[in-house]
Amino acid sequence: MKKIPFVKMQGAGNDFILMDARRHTSILQVSFVPKICDRKFGVGADGVLMLTRSKKADVGMRIFNADGSEAEMCGNGARCLALHYFLRSNRKKFCIETRAGILQARVAGPASVTLRMTDPTDIRLGQKVRLGHETVDVAFINTGVPHAVVEAEDLDGVPVVRLGRAIRRHDLFKPAGTNVDFIRVHDRQRIDIRTYERGVEDETLACGTGSVAGAIVSALNHPLEGLEAADARPMRHKIRVQTRSGEILTVAFAVSRHRVTDVWLEGSAQIVFHGSFIV
Repeated sequence: MKKIPFVKMQGAGNDFILMDARRHTSILQVSFVPKICDRKFGVGADGVLMLTRSKKADVGMRIFNADGSEAEMCGNGARCLALHYFLRSNRKKFCIETRAGILQARVAGPASVTLRMTDPTDIRLGQKVRLGHETVDVAFINTGVPHAVVEAEDLDGVPVVRLGRAIRRHDLFKPAGTNVDFIRVHDRQRIDIRTYERGVEDETLACGTGSVAGAIVSALNHPLEGLEAADARPMRHKIRVQTRSGEILTVAFAVSRHRVTDVWLEGSAQIVFHGSFIV
């Protein structure tokens, strides 16, 4: 048996177990992930972050969902890893390699951890998803991982798990499936969000890539006046996203003719405790 040290962290209520795979390469055998993420018999988390070596960036990150599946990246997870790296290195600016691309991190401290995300791809607005006798209007966007976004006026009344599970596995999003975000748009600077996360297979208190997806879709579905003009310059957006935990994430980006660039995600992150896990 081996004792593997870990750090329990959270960002906006999205919680993670961070392990340093540079020192303990054996943990890259991920069969233990569901066990350590179990909230009754393990430590409990939405996923496991593994800090790895990188030839392309200052540090690498792998993210495994609570069910053991590997995701391309995770916004809040990357922010947690960024805080951890900052506290170890005292570097305020650095790059993180993920399966979705290179992220730029800026860390002022636990209250402000900011990432420049990869530009979103595969934006499809106005999708019709048939669920039995019900049809749901969905926007699809890949913000590093796939997200389906649904606008809802009564966000508290949305059956997030039932609808999220059905949309997540819909034929339209096969074979990879999708995360599902439900948003309420207050105005052009503020939305609320609830997210059903693929791999966790449940609602989580927050999702970084989901908050980015919800903010971008809200801007595209409700464009500013003049955005469609032929000579329109990129228009900057800065949207506050209230997550289910009550924490606020800030998403900033530029839009020009439905092309989205220069995407930033900002929020707090926290070390909850240190421990060791026996494998």
